[in-house]
Amino acid sequence: MPRHDVEAREPLLTREHLKPNELESDEGEIIFDRSSSNLPRDAGERSQRRLTYEEAVEEAGFGLFHWLLLVVCGWANASDAVEILCVSFLLPTARCDLLLSSSDMGLLTASIFLGMMVGGYMWGYLADQRGRRRVLVVSLTVNGVFGGLASVAPWFWLFLLLRFISGIGVGGSIPVIFSYFSEFMPRRRRGAMISALATFWMAGNILAAGLAWLVIPRTWAHFSLGFLDFQSWRLFVVLCSVPSLTSALMFRLLMPESPKFLMEAGQEKEALHVFKVMFKLNMRGKGKSLPEFGLCINSKKRSEQEETGPHGSQRERLCCLVKKAMMPIKQMFNGPLRSRSVVLLIVFYCISFGYYGLWMWFPELFKRIEDGGSPCANASLPSLLHNQSCYPVKTEVYMEGFIVAASNLPGNIFTILIMDTTGGKALLSVSLMVSSVSVFFIYVVQTKVQSLLLSCIFSGVSVIAWNSLDVLGTELYPTQMRSSALGFFTGVGRVAAIMGNIAFGMLVDSNCAVPILLVSALLLTGGLVALLLPQTKHSELT
Repeated sequence: MPRHDVEAREPLLTREHLKPNELESDEGEIIFDRSSSNLPRDAGERSQRRLTYEEAVEEAGFGLFHWLLLVVCGWANASDAVEILCVSFLLPTARCDLLLSSSDMGLLTASIFLGMMVGGYMWGYLADQRGRRRVLVVSLTVNGVFGGLASVAPWFWLFLLLRFISGIGVGGSIPVIFSYFSEFMPRRRRGAMISALATFWMAGNILAAGLAWLVIPRTWAHFSLGFLDFQSWRLFVVLCSVPSLTSALMFRLLMPESPKFLMEAGQEKEALHVFKVMFKLNMRGKGKSLPEFGLCINSKKRSEQEETGPHGSQRERLCCLVKKAMMPIKQMFNGPLRSRSVVLLIVFYCISFGYYGLWMWFPELFKRIEDGGSPCANASLPSLLHNQSCYPVKTEVYMEGFIVAASNLPGNIFTILIMDTTGGKALLSVSLMVSSVSVFFIYVVQTKVQSLLLSCIFSGVSVIAWNSLDVLGTELYPTQMRSSALGFFTGVGRVAAIMGNIAFGMLVDSNCAVPILLVSALLLTGGLVALLLPQTKHSELT
């Protein structure tokens, strides 16, 4: 992938043995002459070859480490899905306890996306500056703690606030987890493995739907805590926070920092240690030893960071900090990255408005299907939520949500098998167009079975688009701005998700056709615009 700027990279150990014209290539990588005859040896020391990032990843092999990494990162991805979808599954019952109108439900589903919008770029920028692992630990902890506290909120406004803060944590872990994961992967396996990571979102969907199905209809979970009437949906909220907290603990205790980040930060010793851990686990039981090598690190960036320190007044330092934080956005929309950034901006907006706007309302739409036969069958009836009873809970709503979540599986399997062959661009475009058609027919159908079938098709096809977008997003930007870029686009997506949920909340009772047909049109637009993206199949991470 072409780079927007080329940085000279200085080796730490053998600089004196290199000619000036050997320090950089036209692709921004160091070209080393690795023959021993050109490198003088000290007494009793061997010459040490130096590897680029891609070469070091290949040298570390592929095996047990990567599968363990997939499980840990996948569980974190699933925990984000659980936390996001938690609200959609509790709406049919919580609306009675919290006295919610349709507009209130729209605000509640939008609250976590507002938090994700705030947290997305902030955490992404910090991950590019301070490290992926540290940001993941903190953001997952914020997600789990405040998500759990929401379970004991007696008032709607407090529940809304805690869901918003939880969303700030989710906004950090989603973009950073894909940057972190991709930076351990060999080039030829990257697409399939990122697709495999994305399938854990489906696992989170199924877990959330399964927990809702098992817990919310149960009457034994109902008891009183002083002023709080603790219903079963509150227990469901507590259980939904557990995956995030366990993910944060696993990253804190088990996982290393990204070697690509360490190399860009000039930390050669730490990066070498990570590669040695990878090799040891991948070659366990094979009797192989890792050959000695050094790394081509970005010592220029390290020296710049060391030279940059606080100066001037507090106001000047704040202005400098804000300007520095906005620099990745400026770089994204200048030079050779501009066209792809504009295209991704449109695609993220279209898919987020469509997917989250419709998905978060599936349980409520299925409830309406139970009453009227189609999602919009009772659209003209006045909403008398305060006079409706939420108990006993209709388990069919959660069973249908579980089926729709499970329908992601074929799309995920398809993506894993074909991603490295076809590439993300074609899959993204085609899947968005097919999703558009399926949403259009959701509006047209009149029976419960037809609505459920088309919802499953939408779910299975749209997940291909998300998986493709996850792969493309990690490969289109260089390491020093990868998490910032993904965080920015995640924030854009959350703005779209907020607008989609508010639109559904305002129009689902009066004119249900408008938001559903708008979703169909936006998905079609995103599919056509995606054709303008560059192909990234088997490209190197820069």
